[in-house]
Amino acid sequence: MSRRTLRPVFKRLWLLAPVATLGLGCSSTWSCEKDGLYPESFRIADIPSEDGGVSTADTACEELCRRAAYHGGPPCSFSRSSESLPEPDEVNCHVMYICEGRRPEGLCSDGAVATGTPALGALFARMAHLEAASVPAFERLADELASHGAPEHLVRAARRAAKDEVRHASAMESLARRHGAPMPELTVAPFQARSLEALAIENAVEGCVRETFGALLAGWQARSAEDAKVRESLGAIAPDELMHAELSWAIDAWAMERLSPEARERVESARREAWRDLEHDASTSHLPDEVARHSGLPSADLARRLVRELASELMPGALA
Repeated sequence: MSRRTLRPVFKRLWLLAPVATLGLGCSSTWSCEKDGLYPESFRIADIPSEDGGVSTADTACEELCRRAAYHGGPPCSFSRSSESLPEPDEVNCHVMYICEGRRPEGLCSDGAVATGTPALGALFARMAHLEAASVPAFERLADELASHGAPEHLVRAARRAAKDEVRHASAMESLARRHGAPMPELTVAPFQARSLEALAIENAVEGCVRETFGALLAGWQARSAEDAKVRESLGAIAPDELMHAELSWAIDAWAMERLSPEARERVESARREAWRDLEHDASTSHLPDEVARHSGLPSADLARRLVRELASELMPGALA
């Protein structure tokens, strides 16, 4: 995958993004983790019933969450805002966020923040967590590339990418704190030596699929977010992420030439599975309308369309 191929694909898909009106201030691709669900509580009385009246705790929590414009499936639960209340007056729903990027092997933390944190702040906190996790991912990648005899320009590019991610994490942390969320703690297990095939599989999944889609999302948000600060932050991040995606494909080309036919097929199989997983994550992602507008992230239907369009260009037949 060359720069001449990837960049035109991105530019074509970015044309689908709604451009935010300039001057609106207040900012994946989708879950930072595969099970990246964030809890949010609602007063049941604030959720309209089917007939336009007031909902009650007699309604299933899944249905109440669906009406609140969140993901309508489990997990969900009821709670009381006060122990003195005779019955539950709140429903606890979950929303899936998308903020794709390169996740290191051994990532133990999930970027979650405390229940009650504003949803927009929680989204940016997860994005900050994923950007921070990309720092050790690229540092390890650089060391492994060097140990496997990769060209020096690939090693240098991986080290530059790690430095880029430090800046990205700081920018996302600023947005998270601006919207009432702290920076989540990052925990990554110690790395172990691995084969070139194992490196190539992780790069195919985390780099050629998830980070590539994350780069597409960054450019999308830079165009669509109603929050001027988000547009500014993602506008600075998006070009770096595009270069990181290009690096992933350059590493893929180098590694595949050095693997056996059987190993190359295992890499391709992992890549196909990653596209399927990403499509599933996209189709089940849900954000409150206000969070989607300010962050600039696409709807679940549009996100799935973007995944399929990108996969059709980069790995035809993967989602046939």
